[in-house]
Amino acid sequence: MSNMLQFMKFIGQLKRLPRTGWVYRNVKNPESVSDHMYRMAMMSLTITDPTVDKDRCVKMALVHDMAECIVGDIAPADNISKAEKHRREEEAMKHLTGLLPEGLKQCPEARLVKEFDLLDMIVQAHEYEELEGTPGRLQEFFDSASGRFNHPDVLQFISSLNEERERHMAKHGGRSKTNKEAVTVTLFDI
Repeated sequence: MSNMLQFMKFIGQLKRLPRTGWVYRNVKNPESVSDHMYRMAMMSLTITDPTVDKDRCVKMALVHDMAECIVGDIAPADNISKAEKHRREEEAMKHLTGLLPEGLKQCPEARLVKEFDLLDMIVQAHEYEELEGTPGRLQEFFDSASGRFNHPDVLQFISSLNEERERHMAKHGGRSKTNKEAVTVTLFDI
């Protein structure tokens, strides 16, 4: 039980770790890493594709950023190479999983959960734009997700998000470029 207690204490840090991208963009009261993982788990739970193992997706969503309780939320602006970020996260995951039985592997569910990771990021960006009354301010997050979605259910969700975001931008003013262009590129890049 000592190992389990240590594991829970590590994981508990995710509740207090704000997501770096929002901190760097001066978002007031940014979500935590665990907030992000929770919504990804809910996305996994509500997916309608019968070929997807929902339980597995939920589990992956709940652990996918687990290493950040040790290495922190490393963002592209931190100028740490992908290889170094991967090395740090892998080392942290080995430490954490050493406290527990079993591991994870790459599979279709893992690819879908990665799409949920990006989807949650752009949903959150849209929510922050709405809360702050700053339509288009976080466009760079939408741009960074461009071309990275494949699952039909995720693409439908993005279409709905784009429609809502366009209405918000038209109502409150904002940058003329919306995520519609990014998703159009995404659909044709697949």
